[in-house]
Amino acid sequence: MATTLSSIFIGLLILTTLTRLWLARRHVNYVQANRNQVPDAFKQNISLESHQKAADYSSAKTRLAILETIAQAVLLVIFTIGGGLQIVDSVWRSLLPNLEILRGALVILSVMLISSLVDLPFDYYKSFNIDDRFGFNKMTPRMFFADMIKQAFVGLLLGAPILFAALWLMQGAGEYWWFYLWVVWSVFNLLMLAIYPTFIAPIFNKFSPLADDSLKSRIEALLTKCGFKSQGLFVMDGSTRSSHGNAYFTGFGASKRVVFFDTLLDRLDVNEIEAVLAHELGHFKHHHVIKRIIMLFAMSFVGLALLGWLQQQAWFYQGLGVTEPSNYIALMLFLLVSPVFVFILRPFMASYSRKNEFEADAYAAKHADAKYLIEALVKLYRDNASTLTPDPLHSAFYDSHPPASIRIAKLSALQ
Repeated sequence: MATTLSSIFIGLLILTTLTRLWLARRHVNYVQANRNQVPDAFKQNISLESHQKAADYSSAKTRLAILETIAQAVLLVIFTIGGGLQIVDSVWRSLLPNLEILRGALVILSVMLISSLVDLPFDYYKSFNIDDRFGFNKMTPRMFFADMIKQAFVGLLLGAPILFAALWLMQGAGEYWWFYLWVVWSVFNLLMLAIYPTFIAPIFNKFSPLADDSLKSRIEALLTKCGFKSQGLFVMDGSTRSSHGNAYFTGFGASKRVVFFDTLLDRLDVNEIEAVLAHELGHFKHHHVIKRIIMLFAMSFVGLALLGWLQQQAWFYQGLGVTEPSNYIALMLFLLVSPVFVFILRPFMASYSRKNEFEADAYAAKHADAKYLIEALVKLYRDNASTLTPDPLHSAFYDSHPPASIRIAKLSALQ
């Protein structure tokens, strides 16, 4: 069984990596082939120069993603078949031979740290080469590394308790530890949804109450009309890091709040902002957030049940380069290799997400004016340099939002 697992894993890793590289290359070729012609639906609002900028920006990001895909695949092989995870474990075993839970936490954190260090050059290059070159980056290197340290600190502060809880349950909760962990994990996620807007997001950005009284009145009227109760309307200082614009609502239960990027408010007029908010409210009214939470809980239930079984199989460890089985090694191996096995689900998940976007657009067309949502989207496509001509197959795997031409066509039919 161990040899069979090794063969299946290597085969799937090669297949998924080659598929990702092929899709990326297709996307770049498709975008560049359509670089010199603005789609008919956008000719009046987006110049050829803006269209070419979007094509080049998308291509640059995708070329970087190709290198990152290769690096991640190599690192995964090193950690598994190459015995890297076993080496990390052996180092900590020699230092902490009798403290399994602490040792397990340190092994997992070490692997995560190594992975983050491999990703770091790609993140830095994207911000300070690609985004900088296309006029989007507003960060300084100091801010970039300060954010990275903050993220690591917050991740450790929030993740360490759940990690220790997982290892403690795996060690002492018996055969059904995975079910108890699933309950803890579910409660933890609900708690994070509740506290994120108030306590975590402000660590990274400044949130100020919406000061424009006229806009505030329009938005509050729309919220009342749609039956949405929020903790408040806030403006986020997105311009300190990027010139990209966006809007969203966040939180859960009584902690819900509506957030606008300051860059969005600078670009759109009142009618367009109202239409964008109506779209976000469409997600709320169609219960998309709740449905996603339920889906997350269902997937984590299945995943943890599977891990509970794999943990007891010697071939699971041996087939993935580990000679000394343990609870924490089982958890780490599962986290490392599961993306390879579920890659095939990506187009289904992306399709579901795009369906949600169409539903939110239809809701916005009923409670605002589709014309203004179209105008807002066109501005955002232009100002965010979002390509209007993504490769259809690449889009089917990766895009959570519908391609621009299809989305605008559907909205135009709702006017």
